[in-house]
Amino acid sequence: MQDIRWYRLDNAATIVPSSVHGSDTRVFRIVCELKEEIDGDVLQEALDLTVEEYPHFNVILRKGFFWYYLDSIREKAVVKEESKVACAPLYYSGRRKLLYRVNYYRNRINLEMFHVLADGTGAFSFLKAIVTNYLFLKHGVSVKEEEVDASSTSGKNEDAFRQFYSKEKNREQLKGMLGTKAYQIEQLRDENLHSRLVEGVISAKAFVDLAHQYETTAGILTVVLYIEAILNVMSIQEQRKPIVISVPVNLRQYFPSETTRNFFGVINVNFWPKDYDGTLESILKVVKESFESQLTKDKIQNTMNGYSGLTRNIALKLVPLFVKDPVVQMITRIAQKGTTGTMSNLGKITMPKELTPYIRQFSAFMATPNVQICVSSFGDRMVFGAVSAFEDHRVFLNFFRGLSKRGLEVEISTNDYDKEETK
Repeated sequence: MQDIRWYRLDNAATIVPSSVHGSDTRVFRIVCELKEEIDGDVLQEALDLTVEEYPHFNVILRKGFFWYYLDSIREKAVVKEESKVACAPLYYSGRRKLLYRVNYYRNRINLEMFHVLADGTGAFSFLKAIVTNYLFLKHGVSVKEEEVDASSTSGKNEDAFRQFYSKEKNREQLKGMLGTKAYQIEQLRDENLHSRLVEGVISAKAFVDLAHQYETTAGILTVVLYIEAILNVMSIQEQRKPIVISVPVNLRQYFPSETTRNFFGVINVNFWPKDYDGTLESILKVVKESFESQLTKDKIQNTMNGYSGLTRNIALKLVPLFVKDPVVQMITRIAQKGTTGTMSNLGKITMPKELTPYIRQFSAFMATPNVQICVSSFGDRMVFGAVSAFEDHRVFLNFFRGLSKRGLEVEISTNDYDKEETK
C-alpha cells in the first residue's frame, strides 16, 4: 500500500466543499452497464486492484486553517448492492469517509464521486480501469499492452492547473457570472432533496447525422435542443431574462495532461427568448457564435487562469477557512443565479476491443441545484443522463420530445417513483 501522504486540492476543487448545499451534493455518478448481471465479490476484487493504480483517490477531506486538503487513508472502499438514492452526499464535515463509492444494481456498475477528487474525464478513467479488471477476473479477458492506460501514478495525480498556470490576471468570467441574472426554472423541489434521474438513449450515428443536417456539431446541437426545451416551459413574463447554459470544457483538449483530477473550464451560452422565432436555426446561430468566440486558446487560457488565480491571491490565502467558507457559499449562490442549467458533454467513451462485447453502454449524472444533462456515447448508444432537483421533468421531457419529433427513437428510463410522468 502507498505511503500515507496529503494532497492539496486542485484549483477547481477549492470551492467545492464550501458550495455543498441541499440537493447540490457536488456528487456525480458514472455508470457502466454490462450485458450480464454483476458479481459483487468479483467487483470488490476488481476495485481493490484498481485503487493500487489510483492511490490518490483513497483519501478523506480535512480542514486546515486556511484551506481544505486531502489526506490518504489505508481503509478500502466496500462494494455494496445499490441501496442509497443516486448522488447521495459523500462528504460530511468532521467524518472520516472516503470521497467515492462503488455499488451495483443488476447489470450496472455505479461509481459515485465527490467533485473534489476528479472531473468526469478523470472519473471515467477510474471506472474504465475497474471494468477492465472486473472482466479480466470474471472472464479472463486480457487487454493488449498498448491498449492499457500507461500514464504514471504521478501523472494521474498532477494538478494541471498549477502546471499550465499563466500569471495573466483574469476576472472577466467571474464578473460575468456574478453580474448576470439568468432565467431560473421555478418548480416544486423534491421534498427530501434527492436527485431525480432520467436517462434517454438514442442512436449516436442518427444524432450526428441530424447535426450535419443543421451544419453543426453534435455538441452544439445538444445545447440548442436544451435551450429549445427550456423555452417551451417559459411564460411570457419569464421571457424577460436570458437562458444561460453552462458548458464545462475539458482542458485536456488544449493542454497536454494525463491528470485524472479536475482539469476543466466553463463557458456560458446566453440566449435571449426574444431572439427565438420558433425555429431551431434561430437558436443555433447564437449558440454557434458563442462557442466560436469562447473556445479559442486565449479564452481557454484565461478561464484556467481564473481558477488558478483564486488560490494564488495573497489576500485570500491569509483569510482563515472559517471566514472563507461563508463568503464562498454566498458567491456560489449568486453565481448560480447566473445560470439556468448545465450541459456537460463527456464525448465518446472508448474501451479496448476485447472488452466491448461485454459492455452495453456508459452514462453519467451530476447532482445539481436546478437541472443538468450529461452526454456520453459508447458505440452507437448515445446517453443523456438528466438530473433534476425538482419533482417533475418538464424540461427533460421537452428535450426528448425535441429528439423524437426530428425522427430519433428515444429509450427513456428513470429512478423516479412517479412513473406516470415519463409516459
